[in-house]
Amino acid sequence: MINFNRFKLDNGLTILVHEDHTTAMAVVNILYKVGARDESPEQTGFAHLFEHLMFGGSVNIPNYDAPLQSVGGENNAFTSNDITNYYITLPSNNLETAFWLESDRMLSLAFSDQSLDVQRQVVCEEFKQRYLNQPYGDVWLKLRPLAYKVHPYRWATIGKELKHIEDAKMEDVKAFFNKFYTPQNAIMVVAGDVTLDEVKALSEKWFAEIPSGNIYERNLPQEPKQIEPRHEVVEAEVPVDAIYIAFHGPERLSSDYYTTDLISDLLSRGSSSRLYRCLVKENPVFSEINAYMMGSIDTNLFVVEGKPLAHISLEEAEKNIWNELEKIKTELVLDAELQKVKNKIESTMLFAELSILDKAMNLAFFEMLSKAEDYNLEVEKYNVVSPNDIQRVAREIFVKENSSTLYYKSKAKENVE
Repeated sequence: MINFNRFKLDNGLTILVHEDHTTAMAVVNILYKVGARDESPEQTGFAHLFEHLMFGGSVNIPNYDAPLQSVGGENNAFTSNDITNYYITLPSNNLETAFWLESDRMLSLAFSDQSLDVQRQVVCEEFKQRYLNQPYGDVWLKLRPLAYKVHPYRWATIGKELKHIEDAKMEDVKAFFNKFYTPQNAIMVVAGDVTLDEVKALSEKWFAEIPSGNIYERNLPQEPKQIEPRHEVVEAEVPVDAIYIAFHGPERLSSDYYTTDLISDLLSRGSSSRLYRCLVKENPVFSEINAYMMGSIDTNLFVVEGKPLAHISLEEAEKNIWNELEKIKTELVLDAELQKVKNKIESTMLFAELSILDKAMNLAFFEMLSKAEDYNLEVEKYNVVSPNDIQRVAREIFVKENSSTLYYKSKAKENVE
């Protein structure tokens, strides 16, 4: 259970305060409601580029890291298809440093040609290193457009192609900033050894004067129901073959999201999970295999991925995966097996509540999703899922017409054969 207070500034900035006086530290977490899904199909990768640009200095503070390090603070950020999240951890007696750093870059980010050139190069290098030059690195550049034909989830956070970042112009970058990095499109959570009154005073002092900006109305094209199986085969210089099967699943606010998440744990969380037990241990078909949910806000992907053993073909590997999926569709899961994965989820969530940073990020995410109070109901939403729910959702999701299968073939393996 995370207790917090909420207030809002006149410019639309929502602020949540969680007091935890068992620590001497504080966290300032700012979530901007912008991710890769909000980009133009012709200009992808901008949200991720901005994650880097926001550390390039603001008008009054040319070096973002230096003042923070001088007071014992650390910072980082991440971008997803749905959100961009920045956070600072620092000793609570230096809390104001985080406020003036974050407010200054929200108000007056430094748009210099040099900063844009530097960060553009950094992102292009990351694109090459992580996605183009790494074994299996381009999987999501292939799998997303295979599974999504309409929704902007069809491109990865890094962007569709390198050219979009290479061609990013200063006017495009400024327009993106002015559209999304505004007080009314942000949620700030302050957690740790702080008081509500202190946070209110600092918020008024550092954020109240920032113009609210225009309201962004999200109106994204939604993915139609998939009605035929999709297949793609790629060959690359990778050590072994791999298979990826993606299924469309429920959006994040659906009650069936929790059922689907539990299915992924039943299939592949830990050494006693079904896929590991049946296809790695007892009847070795794969060297490794996993099932997971993407956790997206809109229509989700449920992915099963694995690397078959050298003597196993991808066709045989796929057949074995489908056999296991059929079992969860046709046989009711035992209460004890279901309870075991529910217990693991509950312990994971309780463990997260030991960290003020995790608490701050979770409160921000749920405030963006619906309202932060819902975070405290998460365990109960998992607990009410029944074996019948598991079977019903498995039958809805695990059908061939809802599948997108990627065979990732190893050229090295073919040369050996």
